[in-house]
Amino acid sequence: MEEKKFDINTLIGFVLMGAIMFWWIYSTQPTPEEIEAEKNKTEQVKEDTTVTNPTTSEIILQAGDSVTLAKAQTELGSFAYSTTLPSAKDSETILENDLLKLVISNKGGQIKEALIKKYVTYDSLPLYMIKDNNASFNINFGTTDNRTLNTKDLFFEPSLTKKGETQILSMKLKVSNNQFLEYQYEIKPNEYMVDFNIRSQGLSNVFNSSQQINLDWNLEGFRHEKSIRYENQQTELYYEKDDENIDYLSIGGEDDAEENDVNWIAYKQHFFSSILISEQAFDNIKLKSKTLVEDEEVDTTFTKAFYLKAPLALQGGELNYNMNWYIGPNDYQILKKYDRNIKEITNLGWGIFGFINRAVFIPVFNFLKGFIGNYGIIIILLTIVVRIIMSPLVYKSYLSSAKMKVLKPEMDEIAKKYPKKEDAMKRQQETMALQSKAGVSPLSGCIPALIQAPVFFALFRFFPSNIDLRQKGFLWADDLSAYDSVFKLPFKIPFYGDHISLFPILASIAIFFYMKMTQSQQMNMQQPTQEGMPDMQKMMKMMMYLSPIMMLVFFNMYASGLSLYYFVSNLLTITIMLVIKNFILDEDKIHAKIQENKKKPKKESKFRQRLNDAMKQAQEQQAQQQKRKK
Repeated sequence: MEEKKFDINTLIGFVLMGAIMFWWIYSTQPTPEEIEAEKNKTEQVKEDTTVTNPTTSEIILQAGDSVTLAKAQTELGSFAYSTTLPSAKDSETILENDLLKLVISNKGGQIKEALIKKYVTYDSLPLYMIKDNNASFNINFGTTDNRTLNTKDLFFEPSLTKKGETQILSMKLKVSNNQFLEYQYEIKPNEYMVDFNIRSQGLSNVFNSSQQINLDWNLEGFRHEKSIRYENQQTELYYEKDDENIDYLSIGGEDDAEENDVNWIAYKQHFFSSILISEQAFDNIKLKSKTLVEDEEVDTTFTKAFYLKAPLALQGGELNYNMNWYIGPNDYQILKKYDRNIKEITNLGWGIFGFINRAVFIPVFNFLKGFIGNYGIIIILLTIVVRIIMSPLVYKSYLSSAKMKVLKPEMDEIAKKYPKKEDAMKRQQETMALQSKAGVSPLSGCIPALIQAPVFFALFRFFPSNIDLRQKGFLWADDLSAYDSVFKLPFKIPFYGDHISLFPILASIAIFFYMKMTQSQQMNMQQPTQEGMPDMQKMMKMMMYLSPIMMLVFFNMYASGLSLYYFVSNLLTITIMLVIKNFILDEDKIHAKIQENKKKPKKESKFRQRLNDAMKQAQEQQAQQQKRKK
């Protein structure tokens, strides 16, 4: 076999070929600028290939491009025209007067911010009802080309005009210059009420009449007050039916309702509300509220969430709704100016309790605040007025107690005379005969207390609903509409909280002494306990201790103005009772008067006659039953 030899020429050829290849690679290498440009191009291609289904907003923001405009037409149909307008961007228009500032967004044509200017939150921040997407106002509708659209995703064209000091903002969602859906806002000077109208023009052939048009209005209520629990208890959804009947959803947990013929819906928070009012009643609406406070002792941003879904009816193929939007304080004096019954959201109590507040306490309170600037002093003066008005009832009650005290020895003798169970009817009959001759009635001591009860419950509603007390201080309380914490506890007590309020403590002490005096007074009127009947003496003792404890526990989170009222009221009542007892009533004169009444012929009333007849009949039946047993 022939031996292979090393060929120098082959080696030289390979070396030359390698050198040429190295030189070619080096000379064709891209510059750093070319590398960066290619990188940007690759990323752009990647971005374009990933976003295959852009949202309506993305389409509108790219509306200058004929490709994205075609996509808009695919997504929006007739409403793609709005993407060609200069207003197809997320910009805002401001409506403002001395009381209210509204920021209206092109996107959705809805209120983006609502600021109540003359109030602040408990921590001195601007008081917003709407901000940071906590609210949504949307109309959902179908089109004749089988699309379902939401106005909150579309852009409206704003047009702001003025008539004197009145500002009018027209927001139009356009199909063309002559075809549009319009929201119109009108804000007048020194008004919380905003005129708000919804109408369409030339859309009868665009709306799909077979598909329901729905108005959706949702809001999460911001926390504005110091006590989360107390504010949450006062926050609820109110609505008025066409028969002017006011109803509301439960304040606890989650609640919903379906109603017909509803005139207005109020998302009522403790001291501020957003109320949507319509001249044309809503039919077949759905309402819902949901508590967002999981732990009442932990700081939170929102208290409750409110939801409304209301079908909108077409008139001749078009929308035409005249509405109003109240965004402002729950001030009874302001709300009653509007002839729409919205003043009822201020919870002054039902029936006689609300009547007392409207007819007595609100006028007296407003009169006093007209020349007194300190609201703690106003509460004290209001309390004095109430106690003076009620003093004749206190006198009547105490006089009845004194008469019963004078008669008590004779009533005890009757009880000794008939100690047996079967003699209960005779004992009761003779006791009543003695009281009738003496001109004394045990009911005369109870009736004044019953008359005072509505006043108690009326004021229980009046103070928590009175926005005038909000952030007004007195003594150590910095806000008479909130609790007056004087000491922060390092732990939380169930039902009581994590702080100590002083006014409830003072009120509890005053109530204890008042109950002690009342118990002493009632004991004078107490008749001997009959078998089978509850021991009233034990019940009164229990109430003497239970009432102050309830005040101490449950009022620890309540408005300090309410506790201040009860403290001063009970002090005044105790003082009046001591004055009556020591300086006005004379037991010797009362005794002499009773003895004189006994001598006079007494004509029994028809009620007393019927009562005596009933007791005699019961006594005879009891005697017959005893004979049968024997």
